[in-house]
Parts: sequence; structure tokens; C-alpha cells
Amino acid sequence: MTNTEQPIKMEKLILHQLRMALKSPFSTSFGTFREKDFFIVEIDDGEGNQGFGESVAFSSPWYNEETVKTNEHIMKDFLIPLLFEHDIYHPDEVIQLFAPIRRNQMAKAAIEGAVWDLYAKQKELTLAEALGGKKTTIDVGISIGIQPTVEDLLEVIEKHAAEGYKRIKLKIKPGWDVDVIRQVRKPFPDISLMVDANSAYTLKDLDHLKQLDEFNLMMIEQPLAHDDIIQHAKLQKAIQTPICLDESIHSYDDARNAIELGSCKIINIKIGRVGGLTESKRIHDLCRANDIPVWCGGMLEAGVGRAHNIALTTLDHFVFPGDTAGSSRYWEEDIIHPEVVVKNGEIRVPDKPGIGYDINRSALGKYTVDQHVFYF
Repeated sequence: MTNTEQPIKMEKLILHQLRMALKSPFSTSFGTFREKDFFIVEIDDGEGNQGFGESVAFSSPWYNEETVKTNEHIMKDFLIPLLFEHDIYHPDEVIQLFAPIRRNQMAKAAIEGAVWDLYAKQKELTLAEALGGKKTTIDVGISIGIQPTVEDLLEVIEKHAAEGYKRIKLKIKPGWDVDVIRQVRKPFPDISLMVDANSAYTLKDLDHLKQLDEFNLMMIEQPLAHDDIIQHAKLQKAIQTPICLDESIHSYDDARNAIELGSCKIINIKIGRVGGLTESKRIHDLCRANDIPVWCGGMLEAGVGRAHNIALTTLDHFVFPGDTAGSSRYWEEDIIHPEVVVKNGEIRVPDKPGIGYDINRSALGKYTVDQHVFYF
């Protein structure tokens, strides 16, 4: 996309590397997290506007092949130089600019997110408005990691259900699945419930997974291999529970192929996983055209990434509650002000330009462990 306007003014880019401790460990089928290392990308236009993006890769390649260190390498040695060498008139151009660099979607999304935020602030638009979103509030759910015992899990569910979250997501894995869900459904027969397997199963588990059909689940997220769409199509034909694809969808083309094959009935869009807001919008529009519901997943983001998720979720086809819980769910102190607050299962979309939240510079400085500055 090009136009006759002036290019987006960018004078300086700062990579802030942060390390923040989670309030409590978060366990999935592929690991337990106690702290989060990540980058905040800040782009300053020299005229009082700063745009912010957040990298969401983990320290180890559990979720996908990217890590904090690979994000740093790709951003510093490839993506930032590309951004310096070209004028950008609209954030939609960033995805094409970065196209020669294969994959590394989370590194790309971190920088593209900062460009989107800066652009929106320069245009005096909210990020939601810049993306075409209309909602003033968004519905949110909660993601609950694997707990030490079923009793602990039931207590956590009761707490979050009482807080008004509109959907409960439970992590499952072999040995912590059907029997656990059966025990959950006894005291909570009517809550909106889904499960996330993070690729913990194979088609050999088909008969076992069929048992999930009795629990009236909203969906089962990514039950099979992280890079598969073929076997998911076979599984979806065999079970009633809707399959939602997460790790398998890295691009618009992945989403199109999955839809054509019948691999899923729902798609989870994560900004970092698909390479940014522009690609997220494209996948959203594709799914809307094909009547495939979408929702916004979470990656244990701090406030900047959480704000980007909120803005994206204002698009009309995000019909299921996402994973964008309030800041206090994960952090003793977030790096934005005000922090993201959930009330009765909803987040009010901020009405200030850009991401709509101010950066808490004190907290940003407190959790920064390294910093790199680049001048355009």
C-alpha cells in the first residue's frame, strides 16, 4: 500500500530487553514458566510521538523455533537495517519489506507493532481505529495452566469464574485430560469451557480424544503436531468438538489451506505467531469470508503486547473471548499505565491515540536488563 503522503517519520529505535517475574508459575504441556524475557521496541519520531511493540518469543524454542536471542539477532542484523533503508508510508508495507527474511514472525511482529502504534499516534487515531476496529469493549477469557492437583484446579476455576471471565481455557496433556475435565464439569456444568493441548497428542489418541465430545467444549486447541494441518483434518472429521488451530497457522496461506482441507472450525490469531497486525487482519478477513470464527490468543504478554491484542480484537469477526486477561493476572507491576483491567469479563478499549496506554517509564527502567539504540 502506498500513497502520496509523507513517509512515517522515524528518528530513533530503541530495543529494551526486559526480564519480568510472573506472579505464579504457568505450566503447559511443553514447559513451566516463572519469568519472561522479551523485547520492547520503541520508535521515536523526534516530534513527541513514540510507537511501541513487544516481542513474544520465549527463552527456549518450546512454542515455535524462535527465542529471545534469535529475535534479537534477526531484529538487530536484518529487520532494523531494512527499516532504515526504506521509506514507509503505511504500516501495511512493513510485511512486504520484511518478506525476504524467512519466518521469524515474532521478530517481525515486534517491529511492525511499533510502526503501527507510531502511525496511529501521528494520525491521532487509536490503534483500534487505525486497524478498522469498531468495538468499545472486548470480551475476555482466562487461560489456566496445568495445576498440581484437580482440587487446586477447581479452586482456580471458581476464582476466575467469580471474576466474570467469559470463557475458561484449561491446558491439557496425556494423563491430565478426560478424567480432569469430567471432574471439572461436575461443579461447573455450564461454564464456557475449552481445552488447549499444545500439540501433545497424535492420531493414535483418536479414541481417547473422542471422549472429549461428552463435555460440550467450545473447542480443543491444537491437539496434534505444531506444523500439521493434514492429520487435524482427519481428526476433525472424527470428533464433534470443534478443533481450533494455533501453532499450525503462521500466515494467511496456512489459514487458507487449513480452511480448504477442513482441518479446523475455529482459528486462534496470535499477532506474534503470524508476523504482525497486517497479517492478522488478512487472516481475520479470510476467516470472516469463510464463516470460521476467530479469537485472539495470548503469549504471556506484558502491557504493550496486551494493548496490541486489545486493539486487534476490536475487529468484528473476533467472536469468541480471547486470552487477554488483566495485567494483574500475570504481573505484580506492568509496564503500562493504567494497567489493563478486566471488569465482568470485559476490557474497555482505550480511546487515546495509538495503543491507548502510557508507558510506565519507571517500571520499564526497573525491568530492563539491556538496551540498544539505533538512529535513522
